[in-house]
Amino acid sequence: MSRWPAGLRRLRRVRRTGVPARAARTWVPHLLVALAAVASLGGLAVRPGPAPQQQPADYVVLAGAAGLRWDDLDPVRTPNLWAEASRGSVGWLSVRSAKATTCPADGWLTLGAGNYAAFGGGRVAGACPPAAPALTRPDGIGADLGDQPHVVRDNADLYPYRTVPGALAESLRCTVAVGTGAAIAAARPFGRVDRYEPRLPATGVRDLLSLCVLSIVDLGTITGGGASRRAAVARADATLGRLVANRPDRSLIMVAGLADTSPQQRLHVAIAEGPGWQQGWLTSAGTGRDGYLQLVDVAPTVLAVLSRPPPENLFGGRAAISVPDRPADLRDAVGGDHDADRRALAQRGIAETFFAVLAGAQVILYALAVPLMMRARRHAGPRGPARAPRLLVAVLEVLLTAVALAIPAGLLADAVPWWRSGRPGLTFAALTAALIAAGTALVRLAPQFRRTLWPMGAVAAAGTVVIGADLMTGARLQLNGVAGYSAIEGSRYAGVGSVGLGVFVAGALVVAGCLAQWAQRPWRPVVVVLLGGFAVVVVGSPYLGADPIGAVAVTAGVCVAAAISAGGWLTLPRFAWATVAGLAVTIGFAVLDVRRPGLEQGTVGRFLSALGNGTGGPAMQRTAAANGVSLLDSPLTVLAIVGALMLAFCRFSPWGGLNRLFGLHPALRAAGAGTTIASLMAGVLGGSALTVLGAAAALAVPTAVLTTLRVLDHAADRTPADGQSEGPGGPGIAAPGTPAADTRGDLPLRARGADGVTVESRGWRR
Repeated sequence: MSRWPAGLRRLRRVRRTGVPARAARTWVPHLLVALAAVASLGGLAVRPGPAPQQQPADYVVLAGAAGLRWDDLDPVRTPNLWAEASRGSVGWLSVRSAKATTCPADGWLTLGAGNYAAFGGGRVAGACPPAAPALTRPDGIGADLGDQPHVVRDNADLYPYRTVPGALAESLRCTVAVGTGAAIAAARPFGRVDRYEPRLPATGVRDLLSLCVLSIVDLGTITGGGASRRAAVARADATLGRLVANRPDRSLIMVAGLADTSPQQRLHVAIAEGPGWQQGWLTSAGTGRDGYLQLVDVAPTVLAVLSRPPPENLFGGRAAISVPDRPADLRDAVGGDHDADRRALAQRGIAETFFAVLAGAQVILYALAVPLMMRARRHAGPRGPARAPRLLVAVLEVLLTAVALAIPAGLLADAVPWWRSGRPGLTFAALTAALIAAGTALVRLAPQFRRTLWPMGAVAAAGTVVIGADLMTGARLQLNGVAGYSAIEGSRYAGVGSVGLGVFVAGALVVAGCLAQWAQRPWRPVVVVLLGGFAVVVVGSPYLGADPIGAVAVTAGVCVAAAISAGGWLTLPRFAWATVAGLAVTIGFAVLDVRRPGLEQGTVGRFLSALGNGTGGPAMQRTAAANGVSLLDSPLTVLAIVGALMLAFCRFSPWGGLNRLFGLHPALRAAGAGTTIASLMAGVLGGSALTVLGAAAALAVPTAVLTTLRVLDHAADRTPADGQSEGPGGPGIAAPGTPAADTRGDLPLRARGADGVTVESRGWRR
């Protein structure tokens, strides 16, 4: 027979068997995964351009008043402060230093160092001590601070910030200091103050301010309350009025409430008035939020305005700029619904209680779920007790859904100015409870509630949507929010916080796992990578989450989840491919970030640059110290530990059903593994220890327990060979919450594992 007919027969056989389609199914998912990785890298590589340069000035007059807050200002009682703020650019100043409480001496020292500093050690139990350095005037021109060498040594040995007190003064030819606090800021590292006056002279103020390009003036300390506080503010206002009247030409006047006066931390006044600073918001690359400034940003701002280069690797802040769109009326800008200090103060008092109550509620519900899980397992045997009452199981399902929605509901509650009410705690609790009830009702009353994966997928989707929508609209709910972060702490001002990151990562990966169950096995990694790549971009983009370290951690979690989403174990080849994909995105992003100028680098770029020049040790020391504090102080640590113990019980105990759940839905096992890896990496590398993992557990573990309980409760259900269920509802009626036969979550239960094997016994399938 000729070869031609044989070739035709082979061609017909190929067309009939569909080999090209199978080949396409082999390489198309891999291609889509690679494209998703490239898209993630592209999304992370987009960075803002360099900040616009402010108009330079010939002189800077820096006036500091420890304890000065925006509620101290009034157009009648403080006309000079009010006029300067109305004309210039304003912001809320975070006065974080190297100590937990920034007392006046710490604030002045941090101002002069341009980095987090401490003037002496120890905790503050009551009111802060006054700034009283050991100051002498040997020549009647300048001054010497005798304890400055000890202060420099303590900051180098005891604190991990590489702070050099006096770095600002060392960057200029000369400085003028008026008052003891200003002397602390203007002293060089060896203790010399170039020109010093104990108080503003009665005459010759203009000549004094013209001696050097930088003049630092102590307006006094604003402390206490009532008439004494108002009198101190009035004196500061009068001194500022004399400075404004005698300012040199082409000068910038800055006013900073640079310290607290008690352990109660607050946000303070920041004003910059001069050419190019009219009626705007103050901001910096260090905060990334209009209207917010750090104390460590003041020194870089002074040098930038004076067109002087900053000292290399010494400053911890970024130069401030003025941005438009500030309300013309100062009362609208810093008061009413925009009173950030009042909101942050209320938030700090409620956040700890909120998470403590949430942790307690979840512990109680897990304790109630354990006996029900044990009973559900036993009822499958011939001598076991009857299954638990359906009403009790239904109530527990509702409560587990409610506690899983607590953090998204708490975040949404911050859309209402509850902190302005007379009882802010009760108002926030009522709003959050109402939102939890509404969300639980939507999940419970949905027609899909009987499906096994619906509660888990719906709650995860709610968390992802709430956090994602907040990030898309500027993260306004997380800033100074109970379920967000506080500007008073000075660690984050924009983007996604550690709690939001945990909720967002867990929600995105659980949703990806649920959706992947609807796809054929070769396409499940594609679903995980597509949704996971979107999460990486949202977390890492400077316009959205602004957390590059979190993006690196999420990349690792997504790669692991994609590797095992089709079933089976994390074998060495899968781990290798996941590692290669994660490293490709991470290293590509890091290389792009490192190649940028130092002032434009993100967190990853600055850290790698520090490692390259041998200064990465203090950064790692700061991260380790932050992990230790967060591990011991955060209630989310309890949520992380309790959630892990509950999942371990569900996984390894004889009464646990997590193995069965993962066997029926392997993509959920992948989502759990990816969430754990991403949350742990993000928390440890970001300095928040188990906070991210605790937030992820608060969202995902309750619904995982709910789903496991469902699987156990119907483990004894029988499905005839014709596919009709014989459960509590009778033949042909699926029991509520019955898992999927084909791992898609919409058909009656058959005990099919990740390998597709179905156990049969006497004509029945289990």
